[in-house]
Amino acid sequence: MPFRFIHTADIHLDSPLRSLALRDEALAELIGNATRAAFVSIIDLCLEEQVDALIIAGDLYDGDQTSMKTARFLAAQMQRLNTAGIAVYKIRGNHDALSRITQELVLPDNVKVFGGRADIVERVKDGLDIAIHGLSFAKPQAPESLLPKFKPPVAGAANIGIMHTSLAGAQGHDVYAPCSVSELHASGFDYWALGHIHQRTHHHGPRAVIMPGMPQGRDINEAGAKTVSLVTIADDRTITIEERLTSVAQFERVTVDLTDISEWREAAGAIELALARQREATTSPHLVARLRLTGQTPLSWRLHRDIDLLRTEAEERGERIGQTWIEKLELAVHTAEGVGKTTADPVNELGQLMRDRVMASAGFRDEIGEMVKDLLADLPAESRRFAGDDPASFERFIDELMLDGADDITARMKTWDHGEN
Repeated sequence: MPFRFIHTADIHLDSPLRSLALRDEALAELIGNATRAAFVSIIDLCLEEQVDALIIAGDLYDGDQTSMKTARFLAAQMQRLNTAGIAVYKIRGNHDALSRITQELVLPDNVKVFGGRADIVERVKDGLDIAIHGLSFAKPQAPESLLPKFKPPVAGAANIGIMHTSLAGAQGHDVYAPCSVSELHASGFDYWALGHIHQRTHHHGPRAVIMPGMPQGRDINEAGAKTVSLVTIADDRTITIEERLTSVAQFERVTVDLTDISEWREAAGAIELALARQREATTSPHLVARLRLTGQTPLSWRLHRDIDLLRTEAEERGERIGQTWIEKLELAVHTAEGVGKTTADPVNELGQLMRDRVMASAGFRDEIGEMVKDLLADLPAESRRFAGDDPASFERFIDELMLDGADDITARMKTWDHGEN
């Protein structure tokens, strides 16, 4: 009989809300409970598939946890597996090393938490020898590779290594226990159950090296469907890996092109169509969309002025579609040259002057760039990607920011000009 297990990591149980845009109470509740719901779905999957084990490759918690509600919830879920005879093999990642629950929580006997020294658990499944190796973070930092600390693979057994590592480094992630994929493939282990990087990656080669990603995204920078790995090790030690969906709420960016749309009703209809298409393509139960409206449209100034009404329109259409939420609405629409404005319009002339003279000046642009850099420095690494991943994309972000700002100011002046203050 084969040995089967679920491999997951980076659950960040009860992670606090990270988006200030989640002002909708129902949406905040959905996202606030999403990591728990995803964890329950993992436990459900273990029971449905009748696996032999659950492997958690670090960051089950989310830092300095103090809530004993989290502890009780976790213990109850572990007991469900214990009752079914399913073992749990867990290592501590950098976030777990900060957690008080890590030191205080007493878990059922089926849970093996690997310590700060490399250890091996050996077991036999119908003649198939399995050796599970694990090593936890003792401190929140691990600047050196942990790979040399692992014990050698057990001869004649299927060897599974559990490690929390940034590998050779990843955008938005600090360096933790660095090592190369080639070193893992050359280690003699049959399967490497990794954790830390939140994006799923299968590092192909002679061995199975899997970074499963997180089972539930927490904001728009963790977009897309999230999964775990269902792994089967056959009697001949061949390995089969399947992805299984776990995310309850799926963040997605949805772009709506409003080019040449001149009526409010048309714009609302285009938003609804884009949301419906994304809802159809979304595999998770809930879609949480960040809407970005683009294009040249005579509606530009009105959309900037009435963005609160536009968001209400989008939310109503999301409710109509079902299980579709609006996390944020971004405007990148502009008024086409010569459309909806005349040279006799002083507000348009002033808006154009801002674009041509003030915002085009090198000094003003540099000042905006420095302000954005100061803001980025105060944010955690994983939350900085909105401003681009390289100098060219950062400059494009500054261009869009300045253009959007000019449009916002023009829209407000239009409001005053029309006596709508």
